[in-house]
Amino acid sequence: MSDDDHNGQDGFEHELPESLLPYDDWVEDAYREVMLRAIEHVAAEGLPGAHHFYLTFRTNRPDVIIPARLRAQYPEEMTIVLQHQFWDLALDRDKNVISVGLSFGGVGSILCIPVNAITAFADPHIRMALRFNHSPLEDDEDIEIPEGAVEPDDIDPAHHPDVLPEPSASEDGKKDAEVVSLAAFRKRPPS
Repeated sequence: MSDDDHNGQDGFEHELPESLLPYDDWVEDAYREVMLRAIEHVAAEGLPGAHHFYLTFRTNRPDVIIPARLRAQYPEEMTIVLQHQFWDLALDRDKNVISVGLSFGGVGSILCIPVNAITAFADPHIRMALRFNHSPLEDDEDIEIPEGAVEPDDIDPAHHPDVLPEPSASEDGKKDAEVVSLAAFRKRPPS
């Protein structure tokens, strides 16, 4: 009998006991801290190179502050893209809230997103994605990253001179929200 036959798949001779320490929560907290440090860095220094963020969050929480029309369009969850067209990105660690200015349908808005409402964070430039499964409202739900992400409209540089808008993509000169595929960043089952 070889060692592989005697040991389980994990190399132990018996099944591991259930942990009495919350390792999963600690790992998720560490991942959230990575996201928060990235947001703090970009808030202070701007986005370097081709880095950009996808931020997925629950819209059905009462402490999420977004325009009513976005909440109606995305009643449970939405993904925003922080790339060229955002302003006033900030993290308030005391309140545990991220705020950012975005323009949707030509109307600028400040979104306030509690950190615990965030279900996923990605930086597609380096193919890094973090998924957060624990939420105070839905602790046991396994949250999937949605198929699309909402990218904000062009903004008026006269009101936000630090933000450079991309060229308009539609006939009327306004850029409509785009759907961005997140398929490349989704966890795939082992083959």
